[in-house]
Amino acid sequence: MEHPRPLLFVLPKPDKLSGVALSFLDSNFDDLQDLLSRASNLTSHLKHDTLHLNDRLLHLRMDLTKHAVSWISTSLSAKNSLDDLRLSLESLCLVTSLPRSRDDAVRKQREHELQQLVEELCRIQNRRRYLMTVLKLESLVGDLEDSVFHPMRGRSMLQDRVFNHAIKTMNEIEQVLGDVTRHHHSQWRRLVDTVDSRVDKSLSILRPQIIAEHRAFLSSVGWPPKLALSKVEGVEAACSIPNPLVLMMQGDQKECYSQSFLLLCGLQRLNTLKEKRKKLQESSSVGLWALDELVIPVASRMEYHFMKWAEEPEFIFALVYKVTSDFADGVDYLLQPLIDRAMLVSCSAKEAWVSAMVQMLSCFLEKKVFPGLIETFKEKKKHMKPEDVSSWFHLVDQMVTFDKRMQSFVNSDTCLSYEDSSVSFPQGMSVMGIFCKRPELLKTWGKIELKDAYRKLKEDIKKEKAWVVDSEGTRLGNESNSVSAKYVLSTREDYKAPFVAETFISRTWTLIDHGLSLPTILPRIQFVRATATKFLWYIFKTLLLEFKKTDLSEYSSFEDSLIQACGPINTARYLESKLREWSDDLVFVEMWDAETNVKVGRETEVSCQGCFFGEELKSLVELETNWLMEIITVCLHQFDNLCGDHFHNNTEPWDEDVLTVSRGVAEALDSLRRELSVLQLNMNRKDFLDLWRNLAEGLDHYVSCKFFVGEAVLLRRRFEVDAEALMMVFQPYCVRPGAFFPRVREILRLLSMNEEEKARLRGALSRNGSNCLSSFGISNLSPQHVKQFCRCY
Repeated sequence: MEHPRPLLFVLPKPDKLSGVALSFLDSNFDDLQDLLSRASNLTSHLKHDTLHLNDRLLHLRMDLTKHAVSWISTSLSAKNSLDDLRLSLESLCLVTSLPRSRDDAVRKQREHELQQLVEELCRIQNRRRYLMTVLKLESLVGDLEDSVFHPMRGRSMLQDRVFNHAIKTMNEIEQVLGDVTRHHHSQWRRLVDTVDSRVDKSLSILRPQIIAEHRAFLSSVGWPPKLALSKVEGVEAACSIPNPLVLMMQGDQKECYSQSFLLLCGLQRLNTLKEKRKKLQESSSVGLWALDELVIPVASRMEYHFMKWAEEPEFIFALVYKVTSDFADGVDYLLQPLIDRAMLVSCSAKEAWVSAMVQMLSCFLEKKVFPGLIETFKEKKKHMKPEDVSSWFHLVDQMVTFDKRMQSFVNSDTCLSYEDSSVSFPQGMSVMGIFCKRPELLKTWGKIELKDAYRKLKEDIKKEKAWVVDSEGTRLGNESNSVSAKYVLSTREDYKAPFVAETFISRTWTLIDHGLSLPTILPRIQFVRATATKFLWYIFKTLLLEFKKTDLSEYSSFEDSLIQACGPINTARYLESKLREWSDDLVFVEMWDAETNVKVGRETEVSCQGCFFGEELKSLVELETNWLMEIITVCLHQFDNLCGDHFHNNTEPWDEDVLTVSRGVAEALDSLRRELSVLQLNMNRKDFLDLWRNLAEGLDHYVSCKFFVGEAVLLRRRFEVDAEALMMVFQPYCVRPGAFFPRVREILRLLSMNEEEKARLRGALSRNGSNCLSSFGISNLSPQHVKQFCRCY
């Protein structure tokens, strides 16, 4: 019996084997014993793979034959088209050689044939492009399907190369489809849909494999970490949670994770290109899939603690902040170089990590916390318990505080700041972004805020000292020596507004400040309009009702009524100044610009004065004007009742040696002086300035009309004394009170004329009419009144 030959004589020498063969043997056999035990199994696997490859090769040959036949058929068709084109060109040459006698008919025939020629050339060119594109796509898709559907057992470098090759192939396919979509979208839609369908099938197999490999690797290195440390661990590591990504990823493990991370980034970039081509991508704030794979297991472990703390949200936010901050440096250290290798432009590992954790928290609040609060609001819409409102506000306050902490954390390593800007914190890194994505939550929050503000304001108005003015602040303000400082008003005391005015401002600003915590500008506008703006209209109504309480018709208590009326007037002026100050702020300027562009809930013609609170300011100014005009009207009526007919037909005895004011006029002027003193003491300086100037204008018109009504002959000296006394009443408020009584001043000028001047005036009127009045210093009295004066004097 012949003995088997030793292995040394059976196997070829190592130096005669290729590098690929040696690598294959080394990867499957460790030593001689391993060769003896696993050789038969390896042989059976190789035979199985060989049969599969032979079947695949036969299938490819059949496909190649079909494509060759199709190409030959297309080539024959193209050849026939070119032959027809040659014949057409020959015919065209014959046509061009014809004499000019039939020029018109030939020209039409030539144009028609040229048009057909151009159309035929374009058709051939398009068909050629189509065939070349189809062949290229078929080659790429076939290569992709070979890579994806080829069986792979166990993780190896070969498997990573297959994944990388598949992703590279899909990127090339996407680039071709992008060119097709841009230039031939409508004509080649069926081709694009067919290729998308085949690529999606490959992607549906490839993506789960890559994600499964990635998750398995993360689990093997101990991710996610423990959130609750043992007592022994807690003594030394109470300040932070250990990061297994940094502690365990060294050498080969780090390289394996890098390859897996880059594969996920490649898949995401491919998905982004496809969405961009299909115009499906609505938001640019999409996180990294690789970061999401880190957050998903952490979220599943944290949700257990979240459910226990559903009634104590501050613990939820504290845990998320701690985990985020503890792992941020490790994530940044490990992943930022990989992101740079993946060529992800403008992508920060730290920001992506924060965004993923915030989105995880937002998802929990949206699904587990807010539905219960919304249900409670719907059930008890009219009579919500204080504890329900308190729980809602407590949650929102915690969300705002959490966002501010995250802003500070993210900005700590950069020079960027999102504070006091209309863009604020990116929505992906703000838990307040829940209200931007869910309009019904924003609407409910606004209703709760507004209802609570109404309730608190009603309580504030009922307080005993709500409409009381700080008398000490008013006295100090009136004693200001600087003329310019008197009209530089800033505080409530400067405007002499009651205590409730500060409440109006603080409540309104609280609503606005809550709206400014939203990360995007349009939901900010919607919230502010639904809360702060409506609250302002409620304040205006309250001021109107307060002013109506004053009985200005009762002369016996007229001064007390004036003091009471100054409260809402000063409050309105103070509110106006604050609204103008807010409207000039950059945040509100940007909100106004955005609202104007998109017309959020307001008509264009309603928004006035070119600022965010334009409509509110317009209404507030109208209220102030109406109230001032009402006070002026009552003062004029009272002046008329007191002085009566004392400015004309006065039968009161007159002593030329003693220049005294008429008794009735003196009583009216004394009353007017007291009223102005009361108003000066209790009304803000700007409104008082408008009031006494308009009151002087009204008295000027009243006195001038009285002068020209009634008897033709008047006591000149008595009128001069009464008029001078009237103007002296306004002496404390201006240097030249006569400037505010132009008609009375011109009457006095007429009365002071001698006979010669009067004669010249009459002559000028008879010759030139009213055009000559300006030369006599008269511009406010009408020509009729001047002629009446000339007839009577």
